[in-house]
Amino acid sequence: MAEPASISQGIAARYATALFDLAKEGGALAAIEADAAQLKEALAGSPELNALIASPVVVRADQARALAAVGKAMGLNALTVNTLALMADKRRLFVLPQFLAVLGDLIAEEKGEVTAEVTAATKLTAAQAKKLAETLKARVGKTVKLNTTVDESLIGGLIVKLGSVMIDTSVRSKLASLQNVMKEVG
Repeated sequence: MAEPASISQGIAARYATALFDLAKEGGALAAIEADAAQLKEALAGSPELNALIASPVVVRADQARALAAVGKAMGLNALTVNTLALMADKRRLFVLPQFLAVLGDLIAEEKGEVTAEVTAATKLTAAQAKKLAETLKARVGKTVKLNTTVDESLIGGLIVKLGSVMIDTSVRSKLASLQNVMKEVG
């Protein structure tokens, strides 16, 4: 039996692929990319929207009306609005966060981009972020978008995850490594 997370991922991937293909055929990839960014931001900033898409109590028609209003207010592309309406009709809005992630991955792949997850001890300056992106681009041969977060427990340095590769230059990991070496010695 499949895990619920993998089922949700499969549902999200089907809807995202369909929207991506339609947008690519219609020359609307840039609009769809902007829509996805707006929707991610809306989900991140609105517990009410998250409750609306996740609640099994809210009827389909109410979900569809609410998302149509959100789409209109945000100025979303008709393809995006129609996809959201279909997802509401089929009771699939609960996969919206995964849908947006898959859609973002498909668009990035089409554009020849990859995303690096960067965790830093302090907020990166624009110059540091640019230099890091250029260094990673030279390594992978593709344009690299940085998704940065701050974790002060690193003390200093960075942790960069790019695909299946992880580069950990944090002071925290170096101290942990030194501690393990010292345990082996004495």
